[in-house]
Amino acid sequence: MARKTGRLPKGVVYFFGALGGLLFGYDTGVISGAILFIENQMNLGSWQQGWVVSAVLVGAMLGAAFIGPLSDRLGRRKLLLIAAVIFVVGALGSAFSPEFWSLILFRIILGVAVGAASALIPTYLSELSQASKRGTVSGLFQLMVMTGIFLAYVTNYAFSGLYTGWRWMLGFAAIPAVVLFVGGLFLPESPRFLVREGNMAEARSVLSGIYDDGDAADNERKVSEELADIKRQATIEGKSGGYRELFSKGVRPALVIGVGLAIFQQIMGCNTVLYYAPTIFTDVGFGVAAALLAHVGIGIFNVIVTAVAIAIMDKVDRRTMLIVGAVGMGVSLFVMSIAMKMSSGSQGAAIVCVVALTVYIAFFSGTWGPVMWIMIGEVFPLNIRGLGNSAASVVNWAANALVSVTFPYLLDLFGTGSLFIGYGVICFVSIWFVVKYVFETRNRSLEDIEADLRARAGVTGVSDARAVAEIDADDAVEMAADRHEEMSAVH
Repeated sequence: MARKTGRLPKGVVYFFGALGGLLFGYDTGVISGAILFIENQMNLGSWQQGWVVSAVLVGAMLGAAFIGPLSDRLGRRKLLLIAAVIFVVGALGSAFSPEFWSLILFRIILGVAVGAASALIPTYLSELSQASKRGTVSGLFQLMVMTGIFLAYVTNYAFSGLYTGWRWMLGFAAIPAVVLFVGGLFLPESPRFLVREGNMAEARSVLSGIYDDGDAADNERKVSEELADIKRQATIEGKSGGYRELFSKGVRPALVIGVGLAIFQQIMGCNTVLYYAPTIFTDVGFGVAAALLAHVGIGIFNVIVTAVAIAIMDKVDRRTMLIVGAVGMGVSLFVMSIAMKMSSGSQGAAIVCVVALTVYIAFFSGTWGPVMWIMIGEVFPLNIRGLGNSAASVVNWAANALVSVTFPYLLDLFGTGSLFIGYGVICFVSIWFVVKYVFETRNRSLEDIEADLRARAGVTGVSDARAVAEIDADDAVEMAADRHEEMSAVH
């Protein structure tokens, strides 16, 4: 008999499905304020500060590398529950760490959960949404990330007056982690994974929960058509999967997109701004309290921009958003660099710097922030979707760690003004990559994207065509049998 979780309201499913993004954002963003107090209490040098910030990123690479691929074998939902438990352990361990090395250890453990969330949630949400709404639904992950970052900024400011405030800042993440675990107990499994495992009745139940608006007969038709498409692709692929297929000719265009977007999203300097914004503000003349308060304001603006971007995500092409975002970020970084060079003793230049930094974050949050995660959840074939998303996530976290751990040293070496010019140049290089390698995925079903992927790689052969023909001939009979079996179970 089909699980009743497939009939949960869509809003509830999407909220808890994306909730891991809030923990992702909080646990990566909270260190931006906490590090101002940790470095003084633990007497940290520049490289030690970099490692406290980047330890989560090291763990994230491990989490994305190991937990992501497991979702292709064990399912998305089970791994989300495991990630929630790891979130709790990492948050509380970090909060109670007595010295540098234990803090690094628990920040790595916390990072494992962050990496798992980044590899699982975009895939999970993309597989639980209609093609016409997938950008908005998948974009909820980034909205949760930005909401988590905003909550981190608020928490940083709220506890900034306490000597042990940084411990409260880091430990607060345990609360939403517990909420995620409880909510995850009631979430449905991905219908794509269920089809791949041969559980057709439950897959139909989950899809019926997705198509629950409009005319009932029309919804039933859509469910049957999508279920047939999923079965078609699953039959063509089989269950081979694995790294051999990930690096095969047929998947290469998707791998180039996933890895390329993952790298560029980080080397544009986005997380140096998110993690070190208070440090940047103090460098241009703000006090610590004023820097943290300004950070809260940026967090509010960030969430608003992300919400607007998600609202239009299925109305504007992904490639267009990436190109516009790269131009906006590049120009903002150049303006910010000039303002930083002139900020010594100049209040006006300091204000220009803050405005440019805010505009930069707005362009990132509205384009590259959500679009990268949405696209890596879309472009990989079903039987290696978890593995492909994992590979792109690992690369993303590796680039994130490299940029973040070197930022304090490079900041000392070049100064903020010169350093951000380099990041700005990279923004414009990313436009070339998008134009040359990224294909459009908006308003296309995952199965249509997958078929196009094989066509682009030129790997659709006779055996594939035969498999498709056989499935087309049997679809009506199989759909009727599945429906009859489900109705019999109900009665």
